[in-house]
Amino acid sequence: NMGYVAVKGGGEAIENAGRFFRYERIKGDSAPLGVDQICQQLYLAVDRVMGEGALYAPRFAALALKQSAGDTLEAAFMLRAYRTTLPRLGYSIDQSTAAMRVVRRISAAFKEIPGGQILGPTSDYTLRLLDFTLAGEDPDAHAKCVRELFEGVPVVNPLEHTFPKIVEILRKENLVVDRHENGLKRTEIFDVTRESMAFPVPRSAALQAMAMGETGGLLALAYSNMRGFGVVHPYVGELRMGYMPVRITNPCTLKPELVGEIKVTEAEIISKMEDAGGSPKFQIGYGICFGHNETKAISMGVLDRAIQTEEPRAPSEDQEFVLLHVDGVESMGFCNHFKLPHYVTFQSELDRLRKTREEA
Repeated sequence: NMGYVAVKGGGEAIENAGRFFRYERIKGDSAPLGVDQICQQLYLAVDRVMGEGALYAPRFAALALKQSAGDTLEAAFMLRAYRTTLPRLGYSIDQSTAAMRVVRRISAAFKEIPGGQILGPTSDYTLRLLDFTLAGEDPDAHAKCVRELFEGVPVVNPLEHTFPKIVEILRKENLVVDRHENGLKRTEIFDVTRESMAFPVPRSAALQAMAMGETGGLLALAYSNMRGFGVVHPYVGELRMGYMPVRITNPCTLKPELVGEIKVTEAEIISKMEDAGGSPKFQIGYGICFGHNETKAISMGVLDRAIQTEEPRAPSEDQEFVLLHVDGVESMGFCNHFKLPHYVTFQSELDRLRKTREEA
């Protein structure tokens, strides 16, 4: 147990520290940053906070980013805390991502894919160089830039409503290992927000824990696996970003109803062959998360495959190690709690050190 000491007379100092932090965020003569501005212009940060905060609420995620002065870990913490105050009205109906309204869809494993490669909005093919013209951008220049972006662009037909899944090509040839839910029936979905994880956990629990994991944490462990501390050599079978319909069962009519859609990123990772009963097949790793966050989806897919390793030989292959260390809210909270008073425990360590030195 950790010992804490209440600091008497520090209440005013603590209140002033909070005031000082708010001042640091609003000082200067620039215009206040609007929530709409954050939603529209810093949308990737908003998407990341929604995923790590485990709540699909763009405006609240933008508000958390503003309140935390841009600290994505703190913003996700705020959003996760807010989520705990909301009533649980029910569960959405599960469905295939084949129903996704696609904005971006690529495959690095296949050159030609049914429906074609759809690059969508991405900076993958541009140089990462600073654009100094953005430093002096004003509303008029902003509007002019928007107009110029679409001048001379030919009108094209809209995208198809749905696209076939690339991995299904391999599945039809029986080249992919079937997934099983570790003894659970298909209809039983583990809920990590209601039940504590007891290892080994079913795949649905592992995927949920990673879907709400911190992007950097997932990336670090996945990168260690890619570099050789693991067995996964990933190929991106398909990477999708788009909007998924959300359907619930109407409590009155008991019929499914569409209540909206959410933006998600999905990655299906094709991994090395596995001898499945004398018939070599590919393994598939799966990743999906709120918003547009391809790094997280790919890292999640790599780790999903890695933690299925029967005999783990690296941290990235150990299910318990991965799932207990990728949650940004938990790990950030534990890290920062060391800033709080630990006088009792440290004094005990100090006394023990002094006594040991005296005896020596």
